[in-house]
Amino acid sequence: MEAHTRRTSIRSTLIRVFMITMLISIGGVTLLLFSRWYGSTEHTMQNLANDINERIYQDIAAFLYAPDHFSKLTKMVIENDVLDLSNVPQRDRFFVSIMATYEHDVYSFSFGTANGEYYGARKNQDDEIEIYRNNASTQGHSWYYSVNEDLTAGEVVVDAGPFDPRSRAWYQIAAERQRPTFSPVYAHFVMNDLTVSAAQPVYDRTGRLQGVVGTHMLLNNINTHLRDAVRKYDGLAVIVEKDTHFLIANTLDLENFTVQSDGTIKRNSITDTLNPDLIKALEHYQANNASAFKIEGEDDALFFNVRELHAEGLDWLVLSAIPAQVLMSDVISSMKWAALLAILAIGLFTLMFHLIAERLAQPINGLLQAAAALASGDLSSRAPVVRNDEIGSVSQSLNKVADKMQDLINNLESRVRERTDKLTLVNKALEEKSEQLRLLLDSTAEAIYGIDMQGNCTFCNTSCIQLLGYESEDELLGHTMHNMIHHSRADGTPISDQECKIYKSIWENKGIAADDEVFWRADGSWFAVEYRSYPQVRAGQVVGGVVTFVDITERKQREERIRYLSYHDSLTGLYNRRRFDEERKALDVPDNLPLSIIFVDLNGLKLTNDIFGHDAGDELIKQTAKILQQSCRGRDVLARIGGDEFVMLLPNTDAATARQMLLQLRERFAVASIEMIDCGVSLGFDTKTHPDQPLTEVMANAESAMYKDKTLTRLSTNVANAIIESLHMRSEREKEHSITVSRLCGEMGAALNLSEPEIDQLQRAGFLHDIGKITLDEHILHKESLNEEEYRIMQQHAATGYRILNLFDDTLDLAEPVYGHHEHWDGTGYPRRLKGTQIPLMARIISIAETYERVLNRGNLPLAERKRIALGEIRKGSGKQFDPELAELFVKMLTE
Repeated sequence: MEAHTRRTSIRSTLIRVFMITMLISIGGVTLLLFSRWYGSTEHTMQNLANDINERIYQDIAAFLYAPDHFSKLTKMVIENDVLDLSNVPQRDRFFVSIMATYEHDVYSFSFGTANGEYYGARKNQDDEIEIYRNNASTQGHSWYYSVNEDLTAGEVVVDAGPFDPRSRAWYQIAAERQRPTFSPVYAHFVMNDLTVSAAQPVYDRTGRLQGVVGTHMLLNNINTHLRDAVRKYDGLAVIVEKDTHFLIANTLDLENFTVQSDGTIKRNSITDTLNPDLIKALEHYQANNASAFKIEGEDDALFFNVRELHAEGLDWLVLSAIPAQVLMSDVISSMKWAALLAILAIGLFTLMFHLIAERLAQPINGLLQAAAALASGDLSSRAPVVRNDEIGSVSQSLNKVADKMQDLINNLESRVRERTDKLTLVNKALEEKSEQLRLLLDSTAEAIYGIDMQGNCTFCNTSCIQLLGYESEDELLGHTMHNMIHHSRADGTPISDQECKIYKSIWENKGIAADDEVFWRADGSWFAVEYRSYPQVRAGQVVGGVVTFVDITERKQREERIRYLSYHDSLTGLYNRRRFDEERKALDVPDNLPLSIIFVDLNGLKLTNDIFGHDAGDELIKQTAKILQQSCRGRDVLARIGGDEFVMLLPNTDAATARQMLLQLRERFAVASIEMIDCGVSLGFDTKTHPDQPLTEVMANAESAMYKDKTLTRLSTNVANAIIESLHMRSEREKEHSITVSRLCGEMGAALNLSEPEIDQLQRAGFLHDIGKITLDEHILHKESLNEEEYRIMQQHAATGYRILNLFDDTLDLAEPVYGHHEHWDGTGYPRRLKGTQIPLMARIISIAETYERVLNRGNLPLAERKRIALGEIRKGSGKQFDPELAELFVKMLTE
């Protein structure tokens, strides 16, 4: 049974293709526009949510900042005796003035004393300021007074009953933490609201707690900030405690707390809001830690932003959201109109295309009839040529095909057989040769490619493709290799065709080799290359070229590194002695006269290495090199010729200029330091002014001047002071310890009837006794208790201090007392386990003073109790750790 296929006209096909194309194009553009609109809108919505949350965050931060700021200010006023709390009018005016500066966010401002008294001012429910007091005169009750015109207390308006500020959370947490802090949220004892207080502990000059300054804010006031921020966008905002999720403020008109039947307060959490969108947003934030995200809510999509608000004693989450419907409704409406217009446009264009295709397709009928006749075997049939257009050209081509077919039919069989045999033999030979050539090329490690006379690639092997970073030979074949891989030098300057050595080898019919150029990879990077180019000759004529190349990047790098290290100092990068000697010979010519030389010797390098290690010493050397480089001019030569020696060679520089440069160097080194060691240097120079004067003699004179300067320069005792100051900057506790120990040592010296010079020496030793701690790490320096390894490291500070103090003439007499201040009377101390009077007297005094000071300042007990414990430690160590006679004298001195 003969199968028939349904005939489809070109006109119908064109119309279908046109309609499908139109639908895909318009639909795709519409979809693209919608997705971009939609994405842009979502981006705008998220930015809007972020801006709202930022505004809320800034408002709440400002809400918390002012009270905390005024609490700190009030603390300074009280501690520095600017405010006399016993002066009632002055006290009342102060608290009323502070309250008058606040807006509605602060409910009250107060100071609770350590003995239970309570003073301050508040704003009542009518927003009027009232003064309150709680002391012996009010029988322990909180009395509220009206305010007179002179800001003093008027009549009693409220008796709020008994009250002790020390029982309040804000007082207790500030006293416990001994620093400014925010209190936990609590229910106010007068106002029906939750409260948070900015509390500031106040101490007298002896460190005793005087009381706590408190600024108290009602949390209901935060709701106003939240509503103002989201009202315009019909959004919502909530502030909760991060750990408990208890409500701080919200825009949902929900109570942040509930008063229970027994009068106690129950805090409401975010789950009590029964708002699933909020709960879902909080869970999303906790799971993903994302600050900005979108939540599909029950009624609409919501764009959320979450911000954490941290302060001492306070850890809140600020959540805000706006609904997607704010902007999305306009986008969806616009897309509906766009879709309607697109449908109308498709219909109109389809009608127009149908009419045009009908007219153009009419001549095709005659062409189809002729083609059908030819297909049926009627080779005499020809297609009519109606128009001189594409269809006319097709008709003419069809007629030529018919003519050719008639000619071929008569001779087809013999021609096919003959040509088939020849092609089979040729193809087989070509395939064998091609396979052999490809195998040979791909087996070589060298990259190989061929070019024709125009520079176009004719072949390339696998190594070539890989080295140039291409994926297949199709990316190279037929392309101009010079433009692809050899167009520029490494510095980016172009290589013209006339300069190209590869082209020259072809044009001049000779091989060339080069290893000073680069080839460029597919990714735009270059590599150092060694290549050889040979002309390709066929029948005596040059028809192209063959290029082989290898990547020599690593070889070049090794050569350059070896060349650099042979002439440069590895630490500073300056010239070494070998390069300096070459430069010296090159510059020692009459044209460079006068020729000056400056010798530089670095002071303090041994001190830095001994105290802070060789890393710090290396840094000192590098800093010195940097300062010297900054002083060099264009043709000046600077070299490091020894461990701490440098030399500067200054062509065309007279003695006056060299002396000025030397003075400038002294000024620069005077302000530079590594750790706390000054970058001091010794300097000397000389100038060659006559061609017959040997440069070696000038160098010897400059070096002698440098050594002369070195003999006049010694490390100053200021270095020791700088070291102890650096230690005190790292630890305020160590500073207080040094000052107190020095004072106690002076008092002991006076009690022992020592001479004034001896007392002065004892006080200096007491102040510097822990100077060796400068080498300790921060974590060891600040730890209260040490493990075995840390304690072993700590014990080294006595020996380190001994080495430091021995470096300076003015502190030599302090070295031994500092070295022995951890020795024990019974011989169990360190570092030398001295016993009894073997221990220097000053070391025994320092041992007692520093132990007493450490124990006295340990813990938070009252000063009198800590003093009793500290003196007990001295009595307990008498005859064991301490000289018994000195211990008895010390206890007597502090108890009288």
